[in-house]
Amino acid sequence: METGGDGAPSRGPPRASGGPAAPALPPPGLDRKLCTPAAPGGASYAGCVAGHAGAGSAVAAAAAPPRDQDGSAGPAGSAAEDRGSPLNPAPKAGAKHSSIIVSPRQRGNPILKFVRNVPWEFGEVVPDYVLGQSTCALFLSLRYHNLNPSYIHERLRNLGKTYLLRVLLLQVDVKDPHQAVKELAKICILADCTLILAWSPEEAGRYLETYKAYEQKPADLLKEKVEQDYLSRVTDCLTSVKSVNRTDALSLLSTFGSLASIVQASKEDLSLCPGIGPQKAKRLFDILHEPFLKAPK
Repeated sequence: METGGDGAPSRGPPRASGGPAAPALPPPGLDRKLCTPAAPGGASYAGCVAGHAGAGSAVAAAAAPPRDQDGSAGPAGSAAEDRGSPLNPAPKAGAKHSSIIVSPRQRGNPILKFVRNVPWEFGEVVPDYVLGQSTCALFLSLRYHNLNPSYIHERLRNLGKTYLLRVLLLQVDVKDPHQAVKELAKICILADCTLILAWSPEEAGRYLETYKAYEQKPADLLKEKVEQDYLSRVTDCLTSVKSVNRTDALSLLSTFGSLASIVQASKEDLSLCPGIGPQKAKRLFDILHEPFLKAPK
């Protein structure tokens, strides 16, 4: 029996000597702790959005044992579940790596089955996925977010500004996602984070592959290739009008000679062009003469 300092029996349940003390419940001011500024002169991300999470959910989340998104209890990325597959050391931000570095907390995530076209490996990293020298991603299930709304706040706060491009890969797995997606969009704006929606694990895996595959590609490769010659540019302009195809555009150019002459032509002249009927001529004429600014009512 344990005794107090005066020799009297102490009240409360006995505790085995040498064992760890039971964790104390967090203080009521836990939300103030989360809102501590990350650096002098500026508030942290959590300080901007702590009001959205609510003090009640923050206290409940801190008091309960941590759980991964797959529902298993225990610390995320614990070494117990990763025995037999040693982890690589955490890569430094800005270092080149040929593979996607996956956090151990993502072990068992179905999206990893669909990352086939680029190599990936487990490593001790803060984000869920390191996709490049300055690119990382956090994965979030919308169903999990509805059950644990404070989870993403803590993850974004821990992530900080280490990576230039921070992606929140959100898997939409609930029937009515509109309100939750709207709230997460606001959070991403405040955290300077890119929100990507995926409706299946396969789609989410393709996004990870694409970010890694295009890591060293120039921006021009992603842009639409537009021919610079006059005929191609005028054809592209005319075919932007509904029901006007490339054949109609070539017919108009051969009849009137230039885009300026087409703009100056009347509805009757346009309708006389081969392949251009009255309805198509009226639609084209109205669009070419529509003012850029609407007149005030």
